[in-house]
Amino acid sequence: MVSEEEIEIVTKMMKIDVHDHKEFIDKVHTMIDYFGILDSAGVEGEEIVMDDISISSLRKDEHIPYPDKLIEKLNHYKGTYVRAPKMV
Repeated sequence: MVSEEEIEIVTKMMKIDVHDHKEFIDKVHTMIDYFGILDSAGVEGEEIVMDDISISSLRKDEHIPYPDKLIEKLNHYKGTYVRAPKMV
């Protein structure tokens, strides 16, 4: 289905440094098989059908005051900003 040469071409086009292209052949076949499963699911369109829910049947939102400042409970904050971990 997918050859080592095809994977090598794709990695060169995407500028990805891959030393052993044979390693990815099984992974690519697994992904293609998974797409086959998704294709056979029989989904005709992107629209999701859901039952209508009356607004009167939903719970009423209530404001519950919190006595402490939540930002002071965080480990890494500066002023009104929260420091999140670096994305790799």
